[in-house]
Amino acid sequence: MIALALVVVALMLWKLIGLLILIFGALVGACVLQTGMTPLLRLGFPRWLALSTVIITLTVALGLISWAFGARVSSELESLTTLLPEAWNQLQETLEGTPLAPLVNDAAERAGSVLGNGISQVGMVVVSMGGGVVSLFALIVGMVYFAAQPGVYRRGLLLLAPVKSRQRLGEALDESGKALRFWLGGQLVAMVVTGLLVGVSMWLLGVPAPIGLGLIAGLLDFVPLVGPLIAAIPALLLAFTVSPQTTLFVLIAYTIIQQIEGNVLQPLVQQRAVSLPPAMLLFSLFAASTLFGVAGLILAAPLTVVAFVLINRLYVTREEDVQEPTPPRR
Repeated sequence: MIALALVVVALMLWKLIGLLILIFGALVGACVLQTGMTPLLRLGFPRWLALSTVIITLTVALGLISWAFGARVSSELESLTTLLPEAWNQLQETLEGTPLAPLVNDAAERAGSVLGNGISQVGMVVVSMGGGVVSLFALIVGMVYFAAQPGVYRRGLLLLAPVKSRQRLGEALDESGKALRFWLGGQLVAMVVTGLLVGVSMWLLGVPAPIGLGLIAGLLDFVPLVGPLIAAIPALLLAFTVSPQTTLFVLIAYTIIQQIEGNVLQPLVQQRAVSLPPAMLLFSLFAASTLFGVAGLILAAPLTVVAFVLINRLYVTREEDVQEPTPPRR
């Protein structure tokens, strides 16, 4: 009966995978809100006032950014949709008859297949959740609820655990939440800096649509390791329409920017967050994308941060506590 119950629970969780991803996305958003609320809470603000202040500030900031740069960004993104196919056709014509042509075409077909599968998976999740608008509304409301009363949901989760394990589980949840907040704060800083560096460097090199390329690079930087590689592809294609030398300069610029981010920026902004081994992060990206599709790829890094802290706190530390030290010989 226990084995059958475990199988039934596993099947139910698999059927509800879209809901679980949505819940974790709301938790990640709540951590972002909590990061902005922390200074206000330290000043003595009530939680509801701190949350309202952060939400209003974010709304006003996004509105001002959209009013100031929305038209320019929108026009550059529209130009990207026109320029990228032209750049791809030009690249194919240039490589036609060379040994690289079959490799490039095969890579393009594989990328198109992966993109199509990812879009279909996102569509399945959206349909299973009742539509994109409902999912977005549920995500925003969940973020606000989690940020408004985190203690309620923490206590409810602890009640599901055995009494003797609740203290350790509570400490692990607090530590994982703290690590996730620090990681998100540092990652947001890295995204902004990366987007600015890419936009400025593309503008200096004369690549079309530099603001759009900087925006793409900043957003995709949320996905470590894989995101920067994907962000470099449209920049290289557009640089190829200018000249082969520009393509080489763009490749050098992206390499330098990633070296600055990985070796200078990330250690500075993530020094208080958990340090993830690169190999673990890489394989977690592949595992999450295989299991959960594009949504899993986007949330793979924060999932890995939480899992790393929980496993280290609940399993590794417990094993160390169980092993008693050998008494010294007399």
